[in-house]
Amino acid sequence: MNTFAAMLRTAPWANTLAPADLARVEGETVVRTCASGTLVCRKGEPAAAWVGVVEGLVKMTNVSAGGKPTSFVGVGSGGWFGEGSLLKDEPRRYDIVALRESVIAYMPKATFLWLLDTSMAFNRCIITQLNERLGQFIGMVEHDRLLGPEARLAHCLASMFNPVLYPGVRLSLPISQEEIAQLAGLSRQRANQALQRLEQAGLVRIDYGGVTVRDLAGLRQYQGADGPERSGPKPLQP
Repeated sequence: MNTFAAMLRTAPWANTLAPADLARVEGETVVRTCASGTLVCRKGEPAAAWVGVVEGLVKMTNVSAGGKPTSFVGVGSGGWFGEGSLLKDEPRRYDIVALRESVIAYMPKATFLWLLDTSMAFNRCIITQLNERLGQFIGMVEHDRLLGPEARLAHCLASMFNPVLYPGVRLSLPISQEEIAQLAGLSRQRANQALQRLEQAGLVRIDYGGVTVRDLAGLRQYQGADGPERSGPKPLQP
């Protein structure tokens, strides 16, 4: 199992810190194990920490007024999140749920702000992360409006292997087809059909309890043959 110390050694900003400062970050960061299906962070609670996935997989999710759950993005090993709420000093806007047993690091807000004040490398890390996150969400909107279901699912999977946001994610992803469907905004049946098409194209392999990516570049470039889904009434036939 990975450790928080090992996670820090892979972070470029951490490698620039003096030994005493790095020891402070390690000493002040709390590491916990969250069981599958449990809350890592709760919507509406004060943002008191920058949160990292030392090992595992979590999802950012919300529930509509009618009780329908919607998942937005998955965050895998090596990923950090929650910097927006810390910078804006606002309550968390989403629930974060562990998709499997995950080791989670909680860097206190005071430590996060101290790094912002003292480390140029950490500032660059946060700017880069915010830029990557913005690109990820713009991509989600673009794919939702311009691509068909299979291509949306392909790009949704590919986005979980962003080397900047999730440097520790392996190509074998322990995620259920229902969770993939939620992240891609599809029904479970439609997601299952799309995954089978992607498997036939040699881009992924469907495993028991997960998916293995066989061609990441191909997955990122996949446009599909199903065309964008259309909504609204069908045109009248002459």
